[in-house]
Amino acid sequence: MKIIKRLLPRTLFGRSILIIVVPLILLQVVTTLIFFNRHWETISLLLSRSFSGNISMVIDTMNRFPDVKDREWIFLISPGNLGLELSFDEGAILSEDTAEKPKGLITEMLARGMDERVHRPFHINNESFGDKVQVKIQLPEGVLNVLGKRKLLFSSTTYILIMWMIGTSLILFIVATIFMRNQVRPIRRLAVAADNFGKGRDVPDFRPGGAAEVRQAAAAFKLMQARIQRQISQRTEMLAGVSHDLGTVLTRMKLELALLGESPEARALAADVVEMEHMIEGYLAFARGEGKGNTEPVEVDPLLKEVVGNARRNGAEIKLEAATGMTIPLRPNAFRRCLGNLLGNAARHAKHIRLAARRLDGGLEITVDDDGPGIPEDKREEVFKAFFRLDSARNLDGGGAGLGLSISRDIVHAHGGDISLETSPLGGLRVVVRLPV
Repeated sequence: MKIIKRLLPRTLFGRSILIIVVPLILLQVVTTLIFFNRHWETISLLLSRSFSGNISMVIDTMNRFPDVKDREWIFLISPGNLGLELSFDEGAILSEDTAEKPKGLITEMLARGMDERVHRPFHINNESFGDKVQVKIQLPEGVLNVLGKRKLLFSSTTYILIMWMIGTSLILFIVATIFMRNQVRPIRRLAVAADNFGKGRDVPDFRPGGAAEVRQAAAAFKLMQARIQRQISQRTEMLAGVSHDLGTVLTRMKLELALLGESPEARALAADVVEMEHMIEGYLAFARGEGKGNTEPVEVDPLLKEVVGNARRNGAEIKLEAATGMTIPLRPNAFRRCLGNLLGNAARHAKHIRLAARRLDGGLEITVDDDGPGIPEDKREEVFKAFFRLDSARNLDGGGAGLGLSISRDIVHAHGGDISLETSPLGGLRVVVRLPV
């Protein structure tokens, strides 16, 4: 079964064509084995009997008119009336050593016809005279040589019927291929639309088409797309509203603290307010993480240089290795925020950082390496959870809300990509971002 699955086409179009081709081939094989063999054998035997009957009539006529002049007259009219060229070897005898077993359907049928109609010893030569067949018949006075055209023993209707079958099968195959291609095209459009939507790209021109089932699936996809976009919009608006309200309250608290003057209690409360401001900034960034910006073609290398330049202005020591020459669809602002979070996390915990980008088959890979303390393997999945903060070895958000990697992952997933954590060759953490093209 595994071998059969490997041999089967993987695409719906290929399997549909296979469903059409296999019955056609089976039909041809069954028709050839059952009908044509029987038809050909029957027609060939009838023609062989007719050929042998003409020879029998010539022999009977020669017996009825044994005179040499009569024989010459019979030989003279035979080519025109019977299609047979006749000659006679006086006193000759057929040798049993030269006799050959019948080979091929025509020879076998002719031998059967000769046995049924002539009842005399004979030899058949079906190979030495091109488009003619030679038959030698032993008579009392000698050997009668008969040359007849092969077409007298062969019906071309069989080949004509075969050609018609092959021709009509090819026409049916071409028509079926065109039809199946038109049926598969809407499914491919649906797959492309779903893939683009998964990569965060707009699909405004997608319209349901094709068979009823395909239209139903396409309509369900459009409803799903609308629900997801509505859910994302509601989530973003809710987080933005909550963060705005909290920011308003914090502003009032800061004004009240300014009026209290300097005291240990006021300084502690001011520190709490600052921490809450950082948390609110994280919420706002998280709310904008999936971004509403449109996808547009972006040159990768200049974008990376810009992000690295901004990080260097904040004091980070970063080495850039990017010469991909690629232009891919991105939401540039959201992707800048993603890389900025990754570089900011690395800068807070490491001295040396390296950002590299390289082209992959069908995509782009970006890596951020550092020489910091790293993250234990059993914690590398948990740090992507919202509001999770690592207490040991390394706090990726520097006391923030624990949203840095969550925002980055949301942005990468919105582009249809993937993000993972590995051990860096520099000794710290490696963040790997893979994006499809």
